[in-house]
Amino acid sequence: MPDIDRLQLSPPTSADLSALLAFELDNRAYFESWVTARAPSYYSQEAIAAAIEQAQREREQDRAYQYLARLDGQIIGRVNLTAVTRPYFNKAALGYRIGERFGGRGYATRVVALLLEEAFGPLELWRLEATARPQNLGSVAVMQRNGFHQYGRSEKAMHFQGAWSDLLYFERRNEHAGME
Repeated sequence: MPDIDRLQLSPPTSADLSALLAFELDNRAYFESWVTARAPSYYSQEAIAAAIEQAQREREQDRAYQYLARLDGQIIGRVNLTAVTRPYFNKAALGYRIGERFGGRGYATRVVALLLEEAFGPLELWRLEATARPQNLGSVAVMQRNGFHQYGRSEKAMHFQGAWSDLLYFERRNEHAGME
């Protein structure tokens, strides 16, 4: 799939406001079928603008790093590193979402690979952690294809859409961080 090579990550800016709101609205129902729903108030220009500003502040404070995944300039997904913990741990939590019409085409795998380059390169993180529900076979596969390994499972850890769900825990260490 040659178009995968055209994927790029970039931090959200105020110039992304309209496109990001459209992306979130277009994919709202799809995302809510997999992850907890955002508050209805999130789906407005004011809320998206505030979220972009918050993302910029968190980046400046080395607390979180959010990126928009773009294919030929079009937003197809989001990927982020949250809960950045320094010093001593130099770790973060990985999260991502790919728009419904872009699923199943390798984009999520490539977006996570691009984020790993950033996390283990310029951001100098040593470890990334991620969680997925066992039912989300796509996310489990994305983690595995990017060298994450499962290190745990918690039973009935999340109440989602009226039912309890287990959570799988994944990790990936920076092979070049001198952790021999």
